[in-house]
Amino acid sequence: MANFNFGDNQAINNTYFLVINLMFVASNMRPLEGFLAIEGKRALKQGHKRCKTARQADGIKAILCLDKGMPYGAISGLLLLGDSTLRRYYAQYKHHGIYKLLSDDGKGGVSKLSGNERLTLDNHLGSHTYLSPKEIAVYIEKAFGISYTIAGVACLLHSLGYSYKKPRHVPGKANKEKQEEFIKGHHELKAKKSETDKIYFMDGCHPQHNSQPAYGWIKKGKQKELKSNTGRKRVNLNGAYNLEDHELVIREDESINSQSTIELFKQISQRQKAGMSYIICGNARYYKSNLIKRYLETNKRIKMVFLPPYSPNLNIIERLWRFLKKKMTYNKYIEKYIEFKENVMGLLENIDTYKNELKTLMTDNFQIVDPKFSYS
Repeated sequence: MANFNFGDNQAINNTYFLVINLMFVASNMRPLEGFLAIEGKRALKQGHKRCKTARQADGIKAILCLDKGMPYGAISGLLLLGDSTLRRYYAQYKHHGIYKLLSDDGKGGVSKLSGNERLTLDNHLGSHTYLSPKEIAVYIEKAFGISYTIAGVACLLHSLGYSYKKPRHVPGKANKEKQEEFIKGHHELKAKKSETDKIYFMDGCHPQHNSQPAYGWIKKGKQKELKSNTGRKRVNLNGAYNLEDHELVIREDESINSQSTIELFKQISQRQKAGMSYIICGNARYYKSNLIKRYLETNKRIKMVFLPPYSPNLNIIERLWRFLKKKMTYNKYIEKYIEFKENVMGLLENIDTYKNELKTLMTDNFQIVDPKFSYS
């Protein structure tokens, strides 16, 4: 570095060298190691497989290298890219996500919308779900007087971080505060219960004897067909799941009611010889019937804990029922009801064989539904 001197003014000299040092540090700054979330890494690795050009692949590899803590100089030597190019890739990813890295616009063209207009559009799309880019193009022209092609709208949406997917159905009357209160009480119960006490999540399920089309990999230009059943027979299940032991107590009945619930309680008591059985369940009318109340008066080892209204998201056994539906009906055709029923019961009675698949699914990592932040 050149040795500049501004005379006897030591304060000016000190300030000058401080600025130079700061500029040197800034020029070598890089993102903190491990800045990518698990989902971000997965998206980048999947995106790398879809790259059509070397530029796109280099951009993704640069971000993954930065996440590992590699300095710009090392990455530059590895990928044979200039320092400024690497910094541009990181800025594009930071502000626009993977879609900017995968875009075909190598020159980084200027958007037709200004920064404020893009922000207005982003806020609008946050509260309005359009079914097609054409509808969004109509909105943009009305709101800003700017015409976009369908392809142009698709690129614009990608640059804003949007993807085409369905919203998730949630109960419109769910109460966030009551859900939080239940979760707090659940963890307090876990902390204070004795070693012999157990907590179960209970609910009924009615898998229908029919196939259900689901997304899957099908060769381009080909169409697969899935047979369906004409009947509407169901298997009526009543079950309780203990997260601590990953134990399922299950029964199949003609219908789910107070009597079948009491029979399930008896099964739980037979398996659990000591301690309290805390049964977490929804607010079905038969759970609160006089018949069950009388049974609980003489069976003090069972205590029911009711979920907040409109909160099936807090009942962990619902995840097991979705898992069952996926295994038994997604892209699967079983002609005879008796075979379908045997398969359903066989899976549930041998649930231990799916322990690895259920290990991360069946946990009390609750998801809270807040209708205030849902689409109306």
